[in-house]
Amino acid sequence: MTTNAAPHPTTLNLEVIRASFPSLGLLVNDAPAVYFDNPGGTQVAQQCLDAIMRYLTTANANTYGAYLTSERTVAMLDETHAAVADLLNAADAREIVFGPNMTTLTFALSRAIGRTLRPGDELVVTALDHDANIAPWLALQEERGAVVHVANFDPATCTLDMADLRAQITERTKVVAVGYASNAVGTINDVATATRWAHEVGALAFVDAVQYAPHGPIDVQELGCDFLACSAYKFFGPHLGVLYGRLPLLESLPAYKVRPATDDPPGKWETGTQNHECLAGLLGTLEYLAALGHDHGAAHASEFAGMTGRRLALHTALAAIQMYERMLAARLLDGLRTLPGVHIYGLTAPADLPRRVPTVALTVDGHSPRALAAALGERGIFAWDGNYYALAVMERLGLEATGGALRLGMAHYNTPDEVERVVDALRAIVAQ
Repeated sequence: MTTNAAPHPTTLNLEVIRASFPSLGLLVNDAPAVYFDNPGGTQVAQQCLDAIMRYLTTANANTYGAYLTSERTVAMLDETHAAVADLLNAADAREIVFGPNMTTLTFALSRAIGRTLRPGDELVVTALDHDANIAPWLALQEERGAVVHVANFDPATCTLDMADLRAQITERTKVVAVGYASNAVGTINDVATATRWAHEVGALAFVDAVQYAPHGPIDVQELGCDFLACSAYKFFGPHLGVLYGRLPLLESLPAYKVRPATDDPPGKWETGTQNHECLAGLLGTLEYLAALGHDHGAAHASEFAGMTGRRLALHTALAAIQMYERMLAARLLDGLRTLPGVHIYGLTAPADLPRRVPTVALTVDGHSPRALAAALGERGIFAWDGNYYALAVMERLGLEATGGALRLGMAHYNTPDEVERVVDALRAIVAQ
């Protein structure tokens, strides 16, 4: 991924980038498919596919055997933990835990934390979150007698009510769980402040970064959070979940595990045999992102003082992606505003673009979200409809009973021309 000149911070070499994603060559009715379903899962980089094939053909084995392929597997797993630690700026590779998905990892963590709770202990979640960051904590009400409080959000802007969040946090609070970015409406939350408020009362701070991870750099040390979860299949990799946890907490919390398993993290948390081939694929994905950082991230290097090597490359890659995607979001929002009967939920002003990721929820008068998604699909444009497991969001907006909303979500391999194609397709659908 090498270019001849440093691009403007808001541009990327899309020809080279798109060539790294073979699925972008899919044709629907003789036209290239447009992937605006990215909040539900991004497309996979060629480097990820190559790494999976390489692992399965040269290293496929279980761990800690006294032979070559097993040794290669252990080395790959160690390197993948280290690479994800670089991605999140974790202090130690042992702070990275892998699992099948974010939801499963969050349930495992919530149950472990639940073993330390007493009846009447309080937990705080938000109505702006995916249910994977609500249901695991609600389960502790029944199982452990905990009390769960839900912080509200402003339906006019779909921004978290920070005053309400602060009011919910008391001396009895044990966990504050908040999303980094909304998977429904794209809002970026002030998770650093939420973390600080949690720590002021001695509570743990859990961050769901699934929707933010593909769109901007993450620094768990700067955020100060105790735990952070994300999903590799949302940032151009295979179906895997990732959990960061501060090492002393991963060491002290009582994980559910089989008896022969190690008592040391991350092994005590990685239940059973892991998905080795997909973890190799994740390492390939991070190689892709690091290359992108080397080619496009020079303008952002000063933002990450003290970082070097792969860690710096990964963070500058996400910073370059973030700037480019803000341009895409501005184009999409401008185009949607020209359509009759369209209602956009969340932040739309140009000045608010740094406060959102390029995920847009909308409804159109006279058209159900499902019908809109189906009509777009017939035109080779892939988009989600419904509540996308952000049940509390759709209920708060009064949309759940009518099918939720249409969701358009972009990634860095999307183009301005695709934005225009989506807007033109919606214009034609609405006109019909």
